[in-house]
Amino acid sequence: MSWKPLLSRWSQEWIRSREPGQEDPEILRAGWLGFAPATEDAVAAAEVRIGRTLPPSYREFLLTTDGWRHAGDFVDRMRDTSDIDWLRDIEPFWEADWKDLCYENPAPENGNPLGRGLLISREADAGILFLDPGDVDAAGEWAAYNLFAWSEGPTRYPSFAGLMEDLYASFHSLNHPEGETSESWDVTVEQARRAALSGAVDTAAQALEQAEKFGRDRATVLRAQLQLFLARDSMYTRQSLSRWVGSASESADFPDDPLFTAELLPVLFADHIANAHPNQGTVLQSAMYDERTHLVIGEYQARLRRYGPSFDFGNPEFDALIRQALREHANDSDALWEAVCAALVRWRPRTPDHIAPIVLLADPILAETLTPERGRALLSQPRG
Repeated sequence: MSWKPLLSRWSQEWIRSREPGQEDPEILRAGWLGFAPATEDAVAAAEVRIGRTLPPSYREFLLTTDGWRHAGDFVDRMRDTSDIDWLRDIEPFWEADWKDLCYENPAPENGNPLGRGLLISREADAGILFLDPGDVDAAGEWAAYNLFAWSEGPTRYPSFAGLMEDLYASFHSLNHPEGETSESWDVTVEQARRAALSGAVDTAAQALEQAEKFGRDRATVLRAQLQLFLARDSMYTRQSLSRWVGSASESADFPDDPLFTAELLPVLFADHIANAHPNQGTVLQSAMYDERTHLVIGEYQARLRRYGPSFDFGNPEFDALIRQALREHANDSDALWEAVCAALVRWRPRTPDHIAPIVLLADPILAETLTPERGRALLSQPRG
C-alpha cells in the first residue's frame, strides 16, 4: 500500500473542512495530520516488544507516519511505535464476552479477538481500534476492528488498510470536504445514475453504496430507489430512506421536490400503515421530528383524510396505463405484472434524480405484485 497520496489528500481535506478557530496550528504549519515516518529500527523494536511481525499495510503505514491524528471524527489520536501493545495489558476492561457484543454481526469462529488484539488507538470517543493476529489472510494481513460503546457492535475489516479507508470515508460523510475526492465521487454518482436508467442495476447499486459511504447525498437518493424494489423491508433500506428524508429537508428544492412529495411520501405512508407498532417506529414517524418535513407530511395527511388514498403514478401516459392495469388485472398478479412491464416504456422521470417509479409501491395491490424478483426485473429494463 502506498500511503502517502491518500494521507496527504486526507490532511489537506481536513484542513479545508475546519471552521475558523477549529484549526490545529501544528497541523496547519505541517499541512499533515501525521508525524515523521518511523524508522526501520523503531518498527523492529516494536515488533520485538510485542513478539510478532506487524501486518504489511500497518507496517508500511508506520514507515510513512509514526502515528496519526483525527482518524475520522471519533478517533483523535492513533498510537505509534513507542506505545502499540496488547489490548489486554493496556485496557483490559474492554475484554468482554465477544458473543454478547456481536448481536448485529456474526462472532468469529476462532475465539475472542479482544483477548488477543493489538491496540492501535490512543484517544477515541468511548471506543478502540485494534488488529487481530488470530485472523490472518494469505497476504499476512491481520483483521482490523473498530468498537465503540455507542455503536451496534464491533465492525471487522480484512486489514488495517480497509479500516483506514473506512475511517477516511467516515470523515467525508460527516464533514463533506470539498476537493478531488468529493468531485471524483460526484462523477461516479452521475455514471451510476445513467447505469441505473440503462438497466445495469448491480453496477449502479455497487457504485452508489460506496459513494453513500463518502457522504454523497445524491447517492443516497438514487440508491434508496433501487433498494425499495430489491429489498424494501430490509433494515438497510430503512436506513437509506431515513438518510434520504434527512438530506431532502436540507435541500433548497424542498418542499417543492416532486420526487419527495409525489413518489417517496406515499411510499412512507404505506410503509407506516403496514409496519407501525408500539415497539418499532417507522421512517415516517422519524421524519416528523424535523420541522420542515413535519409540515409537508401534515399537508399530505390532510389530503388523505379529505380525499382518501389516490396516487399520481407520474407522467400522463404512464399514469393512464397503470390505472388501466389496476382496473383490468387487480385480481391477477401475473397479468398485472405483465401490464406494468408493458407500461414501463412510457415512464418518464419527474426530476433528474428520479430513476425508478417507486410510487407503484404505495399502492397495496401493486406492492404485493412487485416481489423483489420482479423488482429486479423491472430495474433491469432500460427506462426513462
